[in-house]
Parts: sequence; C-alpha cells; structure tokens
Amino acid sequence: QVQLVESGGGLVQPGGSLRLSCAASGFTFSSYRMSWYRQAPGKERELVATIASAGDSTNYAESVRGRFTISRDNAKNTLYLQMNSLKPEDTAVYYCKALLRWTTYWGQGTQVTVSS
Repeated sequence: QVQLVESGGGLVQPGGSLRLSCAASGFTFSSYRMSWYRQAPGKERELVATIASAGDSTNYAESVRGRFTISRDNAKNTLYLQMNSLKPEDTAVYYCKALLRWTTYWGQGTQVTVSS
C-alpha cells in the first residue's frame, strides 16, 4: 500500500533550521511529482513547495521562497524540505503529498514549532 511517513519536525528558535523528510513506499516514487503542504490551527492547508518527478523543477509559495528548499532522492524514495531562517509564522503541521493517477495520498504530518 502507499505510505508516506514524515519525520524531522520539532521545536526551533526563530532563525533556526530544520530538515523534514518524507519516506515513500508502495508506488513508483520517481515517476511522480511530490509536494509539501502545511496547516496551522484555524487556517487552510496551503501548498509550500512542489518538485517534479526528476527533481529538475521546483515551485515555492511566496511566503517560503528563498528560505525553504524542496529536494528528493529517488534512489532512496525520500522527499526533503530544508527549512532555513524559520519564522514563528512557519509554525504548522507539515504534510507530504503524492498525487497519483486517481488518488491523493497524505502523510500523517509532522509538527514544526518556531518559538523562542
């Protein structure tokens, strides 16, 4: 079955960094575009970043552009989100997303809290 398992979240101070990982299984990871989303309490889930299947094209939300980097290692079936210069407004649950032909899959989410 398709599984997406996020890890790497935690508590960091403003200006700090975190690296999130999403371990994928149950599908041909290298054939699909992958995305990171986040959702803060009381807010809509928002797209953070997207990466093409080969990792040669990326897109970012304006709020994270220049601070976050999405990447992938297709040999390891793993998606990453490097988060630098973190701000309190980055606090949210971060989700890994895979859009397959007919179904969208989500990981369980990992909490990122940015606070001094």
